[in-house]
Amino acid sequence: MVSTGMAASGFLQLGKLIVMAGVALVVLGLLLMVGSRAGFLGLGRLPGDVAYKSKHFSFYFPMVTCLLLSVLATLALWLISFLRRP
Repeated sequence: MVSTGMAASGFLQLGKLIVMAGVALVVLGLLLMVGSRAGFLGLGRLPGDVAYKSKHFSFYFPMVTCLLLSVLATLALWLISFLRRP
């Protein structure tokens, strides 16, 4: 049988995780809003991003931007896991 102290502790940890995720999403949203107005590091217009336009069709795939964001996310997650080690 699980004691109520263990269950409460689990809910507390889950609550903290949800709050931290919410704060991270707000910060990310603010960065994207500010970045779209200020040309944030040229994201979306980096060399290597694929853009094709014809008379009736246009295609855009930000390949290098995706790679850069993936590397940054990987480094951030690695740093978080490194700092959380006991």
